[in-house]
Amino acid sequence: MSSDDEECFYDYEEEEEEEEEPGWDDGGGGDTMLVEEEAALPERPVDCWAITEESLPAAQQQDLSMVMNLLYIKQHQARALLIHHRWKMESILDHFDRKGRDRMLRETGVVIQQQAEEKNGGGMAMAASPSPPPRPRSSVTCYVCFEDVSSDAVSTMDCGHCFCNDCWTEHFFACVNGGQKQIRCMAVGCAAVCDEDVAQRLLGGRYPGAARRLRGALLASYVEDNAAARWCPSAPHCGRAVRVDGGGGRWCCEVSCPCGASFCFGCAAPAHSPCPCAMWERWEAKCRGESMNVDWILANTKSCPKCSKPIEKNGGCNHVRCKCGQCLCWLCGAATGLAHNWTSIDGHSCNRYDDAAEKRKVDGARRKVLRYAHYYERYKAHGDSRRAEAEKLGPAIEARARRLREDPDPATAPASGDAAEALAAAHRALLASRDVLSRSYAFAYHMFGGEERTLKAAAPESEVATAQALFEDHQEMAERHVEKLSGLLAADAPPAPATAGDAALRRAKQDAVALTAVVEKHCGEMHKCIQDELLPMLVEPMSIAAYRRDGPIKAKDFPTCGGAS
Repeated sequence: MSSDDEECFYDYEEEEEEEEEPGWDDGGGGDTMLVEEEAALPERPVDCWAITEESLPAAQQQDLSMVMNLLYIKQHQARALLIHHRWKMESILDHFDRKGRDRMLRETGVVIQQQAEEKNGGGMAMAASPSPPPRPRSSVTCYVCFEDVSSDAVSTMDCGHCFCNDCWTEHFFACVNGGQKQIRCMAVGCAAVCDEDVAQRLLGGRYPGAARRLRGALLASYVEDNAAARWCPSAPHCGRAVRVDGGGGRWCCEVSCPCGASFCFGCAAPAHSPCPCAMWERWEAKCRGESMNVDWILANTKSCPKCSKPIEKNGGCNHVRCKCGQCLCWLCGAATGLAHNWTSIDGHSCNRYDDAAEKRKVDGARRKVLRYAHYYERYKAHGDSRRAEAEKLGPAIEARARRLREDPDPATAPASGDAAEALAAAHRALLASRDVLSRSYAFAYHMFGGEERTLKAAAPESEVATAQALFEDHQEMAERHVEKLSGLLAADAPPAPATAGDAALRRAKQDAVALTAVVEKHCGEMHKCIQDELLPMLVEPMSIAAYRRDGPIKAKDFPTCGGAS
């Protein structure tokens, strides 16, 4: 901020632009991103940081200081530049290299003092001409309210425009009430970003509530306008944000907040790999709308053997007549004659179990319901198993591992410790693989034989069938070995150290390690098949998070003071 003790003159003529510049918006983000199909890239290491309300200022200041030191600019100018580029240092460095410092700042709305002086040079030359009447140096004319005010009651922004503090205050107040955090100069045709320190000082004197809101909005912008940060979606909200560093700007990953919530960093939904974000959104919407209906239809209706329409029984008699006139037995669903009671059964015998029953044709609507039910039942079954293995099997595994670690016998203590670690790792792998299997059915429902055309027209049916068979083979093998691993962990093994010999402990460890490796191998191959073979066939470009044997990446607490190493 600076104060002028003489009349301010403004040059509103727009400078000639070499290239068309993007329009201004409130914290808009960078260049238009082109949506392109991405080839599968190797997983790049990433670090995840959990940022609390206390550590948020330190995390924000870390990035601000980096840009301030790089470009020799003020804090509010660095903030405007970072918000414009969604806090992506890679984007800033790229624009700096291609366009240079001054042009990059000008496109963002950042005006440094030297540029303002050069721009206003013509205006000050006008002051030397006899046309403007001379003013006392102690007063300044505000060209918003057209009042003569003391030179101590005006403020000048980096762009060189100065107005009285009353007009600036009302301008800031209106912008804050409108939800803006990047407040632009109120001079006509000027898109320069105002000094946030001036805004805070002027608002604090007249509108302290607005000053607090502006301060909070500037802090929150580090998360809300940051491509590498997201608020934790936990409910109730834990108050943390998660920031992802590294990965080359490709943040297709799943993270775990210290509060326990695991979520997809791309869409903020609960972790759903190997199902892409778009498919998972459609799957959740379908489950919310149809799971109850599907359960009811399967439990309370049967298909007519003649017209294939679903039939509901509203009486006690098991001899049911469809609207088309066909009679059927409710117990077995087979067609019958008009005479069907407990003493006389006409046309069939439903008390005998027929393992080779003829498949009845069903209409399109019921076929869709049955197809959805096939995938939903397996999705739900693995989810239920995962909850049971976490809530019931988990404490038992922890207790067993604790007994092994506390083995008092020096001869078997090393083997007991190794067996305990193998047991804990196997349980973690079991839970992660259950998640993978459950979500794989949501992916398969939308990928294969869906109601909408999702595959590219150029994708040959033979290649689709081959890729589907490969996926289902990996899915089947993963399921088979997951059930084996679940059975191994549910059994009372490894035995307690007091009764177990060294050979028994080694065998228990080997079984757990070997089965865990097989499960992880098939889950990883299923992920690879989806990413490399199936997703490239889709019309809509999609990607999934890479498979991790321990589940989502654990976010570390960001230090309250100082930056993250």
